[in-house]
Amino acid sequence: MEHSTPVIRNPKFWVPSLYLAQGLPFFAVMIVANQMLKSMGVPNDELNHWTGLIGFAWVFKPLWSPFLELASSKKLVVVGFQILGGLCLGGVALSLHTPFWFAAVLSMLGLVAISAATHDIACDGLYITSLDEKGQAQYAGWTGTFFNAGKFFTTGGLLLLAGHFEKTIGVVPAWTISYCILAAIMVTLGLYNSWALPLAKNATSEEHNAAAIARTLWQVIIEFFRKKGIWVSIIFIILFRAGEAQVQSIGPLFLREARHLGGLGLSTAEVGAVYGTVGTVAFVVGSIAGGYFTSWLSLKRAILWLILAVNLPNLAFYLLSVFQPTELSVIGVALSVEMFGYGFGFVGLILYMMQVVAPGKYQTAHYAFATGVMQLGFVLFKLFSGDIQLALGYRNFFVWVMVCAVPVAVLSQLIPMAARPQEDEAQAEGQPAAANAG
Repeated sequence: MEHSTPVIRNPKFWVPSLYLAQGLPFFAVMIVANQMLKSMGVPNDELNHWTGLIGFAWVFKPLWSPFLELASSKKLVVVGFQILGGLCLGGVALSLHTPFWFAAVLSMLGLVAISAATHDIACDGLYITSLDEKGQAQYAGWTGTFFNAGKFFTTGGLLLLAGHFEKTIGVVPAWTISYCILAAIMVTLGLYNSWALPLAKNATSEEHNAAAIARTLWQVIIEFFRKKGIWVSIIFIILFRAGEAQVQSIGPLFLREARHLGGLGLSTAEVGAVYGTVGTVAFVVGSIAGGYFTSWLSLKRAILWLILAVNLPNLAFYLLSVFQPTELSVIGVALSVEMFGYGFGFVGLILYMMQVVAPGKYQTAHYAFATGVMQLGFVLFKLFSGDIQLALGYRNFFVWVMVCAVPVAVLSQLIPMAARPQEDEAQAEGQPAAANAG
């Protein structure tokens, strides 16, 4: 039975499980599904079209985020969608055995995406409302670490397992087992978090109903697009992801592609070994280093270096496409450099959204909108990455990816890198901070 006063356990008991559950379904849909479809013989352009479209769930999640306040608590939403997400992952496994498997798998992946995107809203809201500013800062590194632990497990351990079973029992049984494991983990996390998470009750009042929330949402949208320079910020956020989104979509497929087609000819297990394990560790280390670097230098002075850190290491993929090495150690080192740079520089985009775009009366809601724009950047470039790769070939594709860094690098030197206090003060007059918007 829940207490009338929320019990906040030590965050060490729930921050890891909360953000692991946020990361697992995201990577299962946006990265691992590509590997599964590649094993099933789906071409690069087609699989990226469909998984890109599914990714729109994370783009539009801010539009239904306020309505989650109708639930009695954020904990209820988090636990419910963790368990639902687990069941949908199990549905992916079952779909592989149907005659219309491709449509069925995509449908279930779509449900996983909607469930995971909804979970993300309540997850971040629970974290923000359950911890004070000191606690938020103290455990901020944990959130990123355990979110990416989901990447380590899915694109590392799970691919190793799937690769092993592909060779021993076949492709369909291999991925059936893999997605069943993901399903079981998500359901288990949901059950654990039903005990561990703080309640994070939502506000209740006579005005707290769907109609009132819809009116507030409309106001939130209007205020977001009335922010000074918001369209430039939207363009900056989208362009920031131009190169990274394409590399994250095509890079793992390049590792799998046959050598005579320009790839490295790695097996599913070998991709898991070099991309999901060593690469993910490099990403996490880079993220931590990028945070300290930006804290020391300030966002304004660091942003160009952060953009270069995300994009210049993509040269590693170009060199791999030129020399096509066979040694896993060489491939692993190259990918570690690329992933370290990705993690190091991506901090800049997160801080830009937090410090420049989000501040104001609806800070939490506007940060959610900014993350939706961020995901839009990923999805837009992912959608067409397969078409561009097929048109250019892998080698020229990786050159194109590096060229994509030029516009955002130039733009970063022309736009403000700090919130405008006068705008924030005007927005804040007579209104409380709306932490419950997401």
